[in-house]
Amino acid sequence: MNEVDATTFCRVRISAMNKPKDSMSGSRRDFIKTTGTITASSALAGIAIPHVHSSTDDFTKVALVGAGGRGTGAAANALAVPESIARTKLVAMADVSTAKMNNSFRSLKRRGKDRVDVPEDRRYIGFDGYSKAMDNLDKGDVVIFTTPCAFRWVHYKKAIERGLNVFMEKPVCPDGLTAKRMLSLNEEAKKKNLKVGVGLMCRHSRARGELFNRIKDGELGDINLLRAYRLHGPVASCFSLPPKKDESELLYQIRRFHSFIWASGGSFSDYFIHNIDECCWMKDDWPIKAQGAGGRHYRQAPSGQDYVDQNLDSYTVEYTFKDGAKLYMHGRTMNGCHGDFASYAHGTKGLGIISQAGHAPAPCKIFKGQNFSDPVAWAYPGRESNPYQDEWNDLMTAIRDNKPFNECERGVKASVVTAMGRFATHTGQEVTYDKVFNHDHDLCPNTEELNMESEAPLKTNPDGNYPAPAPGIIKDREYLQITGNNA
Repeated sequence: MNEVDATTFCRVRISAMNKPKDSMSGSRRDFIKTTGTITASSALAGIAIPHVHSSTDDFTKVALVGAGGRGTGAAANALAVPESIARTKLVAMADVSTAKMNNSFRSLKRRGKDRVDVPEDRRYIGFDGYSKAMDNLDKGDVVIFTTPCAFRWVHYKKAIERGLNVFMEKPVCPDGLTAKRMLSLNEEAKKKNLKVGVGLMCRHSRARGELFNRIKDGELGDINLLRAYRLHGPVASCFSLPPKKDESELLYQIRRFHSFIWASGGSFSDYFIHNIDECCWMKDDWPIKAQGAGGRHYRQAPSGQDYVDQNLDSYTVEYTFKDGAKLYMHGRTMNGCHGDFASYAHGTKGLGIISQAGHAPAPCKIFKGQNFSDPVAWAYPGRESNPYQDEWNDLMTAIRDNKPFNECERGVKASVVTAMGRFATHTGQEVTYDKVFNHDHDLCPNTEELNMESEAPLKTNPDGNYPAPAPGIIKDREYLQITGNNA
């Protein structure tokens, strides 16, 4: 792999990163490091010293930016990190929706009790809430970014300025321009030795990690084909009816973010990225080009109203690696159709199950042939631990031990590879990684300036519909915003 995978497995092969100097003098990490040294020295002397907590540095403070379902889950994982690794406390929250904020706070307070210390004056509503929430943290604390990914680079910039460690949800960018911003910012994060986790939790799956090791040992032979499936009914906000009467167009598009490419990369990027990324992990490479096909079969809701979102309801993408191997991603959001949710790797020596029936637990296996009826050469023993929790345990362990841990670059690559398949399908063209990465279509050029009174980045065309992909017609970008200048 071209970058360090922060997941710690017993035999995983990764390139060592140079250990940056610790710039956190006088911080929580110095305290932990010092007490660890004292404890070790005392043990050598045969003296038992109890575990010591600092009255001021006892807890790692956490702020949540984006209080939807995924943000609530990530914060719950942060609070569930074993105390042997870190003691965490949620101290601030931010969102643009009061309803989501209230629901998230109630849920987290019920689960986290005293470790959720977020009074009303530290629950910030508005586009500037992310900054106010981070102002409650000290250098070395942790901020969670789980807003739609269009805002990721804006929030990351502030975290780096404050010297905060970061957990950010996937995708980390919807387009090439924001990918470049993220990579540029990440160079500054690395200079400050910040720890950065990305919510591609499958990379922290212990079962997949062992499968990867065995593939590297040659037990599957050369991988020449990977298959991934995400076939189910409509999910989350992938299909949307028009906004409610008098509802802010901007807040509507954020509320229904899976429906809008500028906000999330659409349902393709937000949901398929996991399967695409885990397949690339097993291949130990990233695809160089893609072509795809898809369509929108149903535009009418059961109520009779027409959906207005930008998504297709079926996608099939062929990714090609530089050695000619293929990854096929099949996605569909239709009721009444065959369902599947899995990823597989085919090698010259057999077939491997990467995932099946969802993300976790992963029932990883290697078969001696290309069929599930062939003899099993290896199977992961038992049931793996929860990768959603493991990714947090790994991040907080790296913070405690001051070990290199930065998943941003890998998150950017996974996001761009996913966007490449989306772009290929939406345009009907074969496209390369470089073309998507260097494309000039800024899906949200004014992200940093948005406020509660702003107009939405995407506007309806004169016919009242939002711009939608038109494969074979609009070939150089995913959609065309029709204005008076190009009507």
